[in-house]
Parts: sequence; structure tokens; C-alpha cells
Amino acid sequence: MSSRKRAQSARKTSSPTVSPSATPPGLRLLIGCSEVHPYSKTGGLADMVSALAKTMARRGHRVGVVTPLYRGLLEKLQGLQRLDYFMRLPMGPTDWVEASVHVLEPEPGLTIYFINQPIYYDRGGLYSEAGRDYPDNAQRFFFLAKAVVHLARYLPWQPEIVHVHDWQVGIVPALIRHQAEREGWHNPPRSILSIHNLAYQGVFGPEAFPWANLPREYFTPSSLEFYGTVNCLKAAIVGSDLLTTVSPRYAREITTAEYGCGLDPLLRHRQSILSGILNGVDYEEWQTEKNPHLPAVYSARDLAGKETCKVELQKQMRLPVDPTVPLFGSVTRLADQKGVDIQLGALEEMLASGMQFVLLGSGAADLERAYRELAARYPTKVAVQIGYNHALSHRIEAAADFFLMPSLFEPCGLNQMYSLRYGTIPIVRVTGGLDDSVIDITEDPKHADGIKFHEYSSRALAKAIRKALALYQQPRLLNWYRKHAMAADFSWDRTASQYEAAYRSLKA
Repeated sequence: MSSRKRAQSARKTSSPTVSPSATPPGLRLLIGCSEVHPYSKTGGLADMVSALAKTMARRGHRVGVVTPLYRGLLEKLQGLQRLDYFMRLPMGPTDWVEASVHVLEPEPGLTIYFINQPIYYDRGGLYSEAGRDYPDNAQRFFFLAKAVVHLARYLPWQPEIVHVHDWQVGIVPALIRHQAEREGWHNPPRSILSIHNLAYQGVFGPEAFPWANLPREYFTPSSLEFYGTVNCLKAAIVGSDLLTTVSPRYAREITTAEYGCGLDPLLRHRQSILSGILNGVDYEEWQTEKNPHLPAVYSARDLAGKETCKVELQKQMRLPVDPTVPLFGSVTRLADQKGVDIQLGALEEMLASGMQFVLLGSGAADLERAYRELAARYPTKVAVQIGYNHALSHRIEAAADFFLMPSLFEPCGLNQMYSLRYGTIPIVRVTGGLDDSVIDITEDPKHADGIKFHEYSSRALAKAIRKALALYQQPRLLNWYRKHAMAADFSWDRTASQYEAAYRSLKA
């Protein structure tokens, strides 16, 4: 039985003075993250944090989320309230930087705390522009981490657990420890780190360390220092009370030299507090029957609307309208991790077949250029849109017959789970959460819902595409796959239960 099958079986069986809502019973959880859907997003991190926060609040816990107030949000968000409160935080040896705090309560028990600091966050992008990281990202996200800690310390409802996500808030545990040991913070919250992608570590030169306003003893191998640099994710791995990743397989993979990105010795050392919790999907949004982004509704009982979605996408992307042509989709960052290099090679080989391909994504300039050139050479078979469009991502998921995710590594992945719910058969490489969430017919002939391949090569991916084309020629078998796919349950209830257990273990 595959790991996904086992998991699926289990699924079935001076302080701010405004407290926007009464504190419900349960845990008191503060989440720190650099992006949260629907307010800011570059990838699955934003989706995961949004769904986790919402689900935990609905389960009776008090949840706060701390995130930047990026450009445009102040004008866009209705119901946003400014707290009668200013933060004034040290930034370096002599400077202090102020920020206001704006709050939004999307539902009872959940408050989003937006940190309004225009110098740091009123930018054209979240982390970069024109393919280049902002040169002051160390300052920007050290400030965010300090804001998380400040609210954790002074919010009236006194969070008892701080959950940080990825490197952007990686120094939070070190700041909590320092303030507890040196600044009289009695009974500080426990900390938990979720690693969404170990490849992104927040590494800066040693000149960035003073911006953290931590004693020199923190610039050592036991905290932020890593081979002479500041490594934010490493600091969180060292300093957190508990570590999680976003899939069970990825939790195992990152303790190996192949996937550990240089931190595998440290992760092996901390393996006793490391676990993998497979992400869930927000099925209130990612669904096919009440979805404002889709031109037609459909379900596992009636798939007719899926063909309408396909035809409308072909029109929108200026491809020949033909519902009988197998359509392959991809919504991805154009980065080596995502396997888009071997995807290019496989498409070069396979586009001679009767198929179409639609891509939505952005990233490395050379890869953007390569996909534009592919579309120019195959205008009747390939359509490419550079950038991100949330509505279009839904339409591609619904319209495609197959979804390509040939990742070199994939901590969890969400698009393969979205594809399953949309009856779109995922083609994935066996790695991380892709392996945990998709069932190949060779693993379980009775519950197959996707196609897997092992070798990281264009040849192996092309072979998987051939299998998909053969499957497409068997409509009854294809619909059998689709029904299994749409029955897969990655709802947040079980995922939230696992996080609850992790949180409660910190209180034991």
C-alpha cells in the first residue's frame, strides 16, 4: 500500500490595547509568515498558512497571524482596522524603526496582524523585482521577525505557542530566547518551525548580523552563524522547540546529503523533534461546483462541465479549440527545483504527438525565455503566460486532462492535490509530498489516480507523457482515474489534528 493510500485511509476513519474578539477556549497560537493567501502570495506557503490558521480557529483555538502589509493592501482590504499602537523596534546598533499595526478578523477566533512599515514592505514584489532579490531583505525580514516576537510578548491574549514558517521569520526563536534570558520575559511561548523548502535558507553576509540586535554569542555555530554567514533557517532549526516539514517523505529526505542542502547533519542531530505533516487543501476554494473562476461546474458524478472548461481555456489561450485533444497543464515557478528543465526536453520530444500544453508561471529569465520560444515555435500546441493569475490557475487545473509536476524535489506540493480534486491526472516524479499524495497503478491497481516516474530526466518524463496519451485513448479507464482522483481527501481536518497534537506536545 502506498504512503498516500495509508494516509488517505486514515483520513476517512506597552502593548496593543485592542483585542478584536473574545478569546475562545483552546490553544493560543501566533503564526509568523511572510505571505498569507489571499493577502499576499508567491506559492503554496501562503495557501498552507491561510488554511492552517482558518482551520485552527474553527477548531476553537485563538489564532493570530503576523505578516507584512504589502503594497496595495491598505486600500484593498475592507474592514481593516488600525490599532492605536506603534511598534518602535531597534534595527542595528543605533537606529530605531517604527511600524503601525493593522488588524483584520476574517472569522471568529482568527486575527491577521499586518505590520505597516512602508520603507520595508511598500514594494513592487514580496522578495524581489525583475528577478533580483531586494538587497535589504535581511533588514526587511529581521524586522518582521522582531514584530512577531514583540506581539507574542505584548498581545493581551498572551500567545503560548509561536509557529514560524521558513527563513523569513527564522530568527524568532533566537529573539524569544534572548528576551527570556536577558530582558525579563517570564514564561515565554514555545516555538515550532515548519520547513516548507529547505533550499531557501535566508543566507546573508556577516555584515547583516548587527541588524538582528542579538549579542555576539548568537553569531556562532550554535545559532545564526553558518560557515561565516548568517543563516536564518539554520537559526530556526537550532532554536525551535519542535520542527515539522510539509510531508512525511520530505522529513526523511532532508536528513540525507542529497536533499539536506548542507543542513542534513544538523537535521539528523535534531531528528527526534522532526516530523512530517502532509499539507491539506482548502476545499472551500479549490473545488469544482461553486467556483467563480470556472466557466462551468462539474463533479465526479457529472464530468461534462470539465470539457466546457477545456474549450473555454483553449479559446482564452488562443489554442485551436478541440475538446478531443489531450491537454497538459502546468502552474509553477520557473526554477530548477520544479523540473521545468526536463519538462522542456520532454515537450520537445512529445509535441509531435497530438497534444496541447498550457503553462502559467514565472521565475528565472532564461527559463521564461525558453518557454516563450517554445510557444513561438509551436503556436497551435503551446500557450504560455508569464506571471501569476489566481483565476487562471483554477481554470488550468479544471481544463487540463493531465498536470505536469516533474520536480527535482518537492517538500509537499499542492497543485497535484488541486489537480486530483479537479479530476486532472497528475504526472509526478517520486519525491517528497508528490510521492505521499499520488497513487500510481503499479502501487495500487484499485485506487490509481496519477502517473509517477522515478528518474530525473527528460526521457523518463517523456515516457510518463506517453503513458498519459495511451490512457487518454481509453475514455472509460480515464474516467475511472478521474473518479478516484476526485475522491481523494486532503481536507485540513486531519492535518490540523496533527498540528494540534504537535502544539499540545510542547505544553506537556
